[in-house]
Parts: sequence; C-alpha cells; structure tokens
Amino acid sequence: MRAWVRQRAGARVRAALAAALVVAVVLGVGAVGFVFLYHRQLVRTVDGAATQRAQAVAREIDKTGVPTGVLPTERGEPMAVQVVDPAGDVVAWSASLAGLPPISPDRPGDGRIRHEDRHPAGAGGVEYRIAALGVDTPQGTYTVLAAESLDPIDDSVEDAAALLVIGYPVLVLLVAGATYVFVGRALAPVEAIRRKVSGITASRLGERVPVPEARDEIARLAETMNTMLDRVETQVDAQHRFVADAGHELRSPLATLRSGLEILGSRPLPDRDRDMVAMLHAESLRLGGLVDELLLLARADEHELRLADTDVDLDDLAAAERDRLTAQHPELAVDVVLTPLRVRGDPGALTRVLRNLADNAAAHAASRVRIALSAAGGRAVVEVGDDGPGIPEAERDRVFDRFVRLDASRGRTTGGSGLGLAIVRELVAAHGGTVRAEAAPSGGALFRVELPLAD
Repeated sequence: MRAWVRQRAGARVRAALAAALVVAVVLGVGAVGFVFLYHRQLVRTVDGAATQRAQAVAREIDKTGVPTGVLPTERGEPMAVQVVDPAGDVVAWSASLAGLPPISPDRPGDGRIRHEDRHPAGAGGVEYRIAALGVDTPQGTYTVLAAESLDPIDDSVEDAAALLVIGYPVLVLLVAGATYVFVGRALAPVEAIRRKVSGITASRLGERVPVPEARDEIARLAETMNTMLDRVETQVDAQHRFVADAGHELRSPLATLRSGLEILGSRPLPDRDRDMVAMLHAESLRLGGLVDELLLLARADEHELRLADTDVDLDDLAAAERDRLTAQHPELAVDVVLTPLRVRGDPGALTRVLRNLADNAAAHAASRVRIALSAAGGRAVVEVGDDGPGIPEAERDRVFDRFVRLDASRGRTTGGSGLGLAIVRELVAAHGGTVRAEAAPSGGALFRVELPLAD
C-alpha cells in the first residue's frame, strides 16, 4: 500500500493523507480522553449532589432529632435517602425506598463521606452514587445514606460520544481537503515553473521561468533554473555561431576547390587521374551541400530564415518530384495522387521539403514510393511513403533530430547526411505546419506534412 501511494499519488495527495492520518490519531486519542474526563467530571457532580442531600438531612437531624418513617419531599423533588440507626435498621426513608433494607453497608463513625456504585434492590437496576454520612446523637451514631442516579450522566456521555463520532470523520475529511487545497496553492509556483520549462525549446532559450515573490525554496529553485538556462543559452549560442562561422568560412575554399577540379577535369588526363578528379569533384559537391544544410539549420536556430510569401501550387511541386524520382530511380514505381492545393510560402523551401522526403523514401523503398496530396480541415496534407522497413514507433520523433541514422541503411555511403529530415521539420514549422512520421499501409514509413491552405 505504501509503495502504491508513493508511485501513484502526487505530493498533494500524500500530504493530505498524512495530515488526515495525524489528525485522525490525535482526534481519536483526544476524543477518548475527553469522554473519560467528561464522565469523571459528571460523576463528581453527582457525588456532590448526593453529599449535599445527605448533609441537608444530617442538619435536620441535628436541629429536630432523628426522623422516623417517610421523609418529606424536598422542594417537590424525588429523593433516595435512608436514615440508619446504630443497630443497622432503617428508621427513616424516602418514598422511593420504602420497605428496602439499607442501600449501603457503610456505617461511617468518623463523619467521613464515602461514595460507592450500588444497585439498590427495587430500584429497577438503576446505578446510583451513594453518599454515607455519620451523625452523632445521644442515642448513638446514625448514618444518612443519600443516593443519586447515574442515568443522566450516561445519557450525557452517550450524546457527547455520538457528536464526536459524527464530527470525527467530517473533521478529518475537512483537514484532508484543506491540506490538499493549500498544498496545491503552495505548489502552484512549481507547476508554473514546470509549464514554462516544458515550453522552452532550443529555439526559445531566451525565455525564463517565473520567480515567486516569496523568498523560499521554490524561489531559489526558479532562480537556479534561470541560471541554468542562462548557461545553456550561452553554450547553444556559441555553438550556433561556430556552425554559422564555420559554414561561411568553408564556402570560399569549397568554391575554389570545385573550380580547380572542374578546370583540372577539362584537361587531358590519364583515365585513372580523370576518375580521381571526378570522385573529388563529387565529394566537393557533397561537402558543399552539407555546408548549405548546416547554414540553413543555423539560420533556423537564430530565427533568420528569410522565406518568400507567395502562392505555391503543391500539385505542381509533387508532379515535378515524380518526374525527378522516375528519372533518377527507374527501378522504383512512383505513385502520385495529385489534388490541386495552393498554400502560401516559399516555393524553393517547399520544393526542398518534398525533395528531402522523396529522396528519403527512395533511399529506403523496396520497390515503390507514393506521394499523395489531399485537404482536411482547412489544411493541405502531403503524404510521402515507401514500402521499406519502416521506422520503429519509439524512433518516430527522434528521426527528425540532426545527424540521426536509425540503422546501417541510413549511413553516409547512401549520400545522406542525417540532416534532411531535420531541415524538413524546420522549413515546415517556418510555414506554420507540422510533420510527423507514421506507419505506411504498405508496411514502410509514411511522412505526413500539414500546411495551412491559402485563402
């Protein structure tokens, strides 16, 4: 049970349960103690009443002598009093005890008053508290026995216990509920910090978590989080600057290298040297493409992507990609479902999105690539799928990270840099759209892009 509470219940629930448990124990002990002391105090009150009644009869004996027969009722109140002579015989009694033997064996000769629980015969089994008071007379020491019923005490104690039993769970529940609410309010700044941190991404590192006004542990936590975000932002900015600077610095020597290789390839060379020059030229082109991709991602990280805002017909772009794939991969069947769709955006960037997805599908397809356009909910939907091995469900988000290759087939030998899908995500996001990886009906991978339709 304890392990379940730790795993399933949050801090608010655990605090409420702990407070309820403590209050339940304290209230339980306090209720038992209260009932015990309350009963004891009521018994003392009854003892006092019995003593006062015995003393009143004793004073009458001192004034008028020992009475005999039925004692008169005092102020119309019923009495349970006996006067016992030195021989132990009842010489006077109240009407309720007529004909009964002494209700107590006590014969105090020293004038002390004693209290005992008794059930006088004929009293209906009612429990009494009896005061025995000795009175010295010329004929000897008489004993006055005065009894008071405990029934009112029992009723009062039962009423008090009933109130405690009714109020006990209500109070425990109130404490638990109040604790739950107050702990929730105390943790509200933590929840605000959590929500803020969950929304901070690599492109929003400039944001900071709110710092509560109270200078407590939560405020120190928020300040520590902001300090950590400062360090992360500084390091990420340094990385972005490095990538951007390195990309810019590499462009010039790469252009020089390509120009030199083109000039060298135009001259008469032995076949082996000509093949080497062609390979170096292809590698320089590949390296130039990688530099361009890095620069594009660096600009995206710095929110410096400059995109055109014009009408773009996605069906025209898809048709062009179909023709390109058919020419480059004659071994693959390229299926295209064209629906006239127009969006607002940059034609070059959207062409790059379709090209990266199409190249990715062609690289992993067994025999078929499918491109489909449709509209749903005021958005253009572009689906690019293949019949290859597919993408494991656990990796469908990670596949859009940079330099991610899920298996050997996604290696550098295929020409992929591991940046194509990352560029797709950045360009789609810059157009206000989303992209996600799913399972294709044919069993391969399916990439679904959604973009806002043009008005």
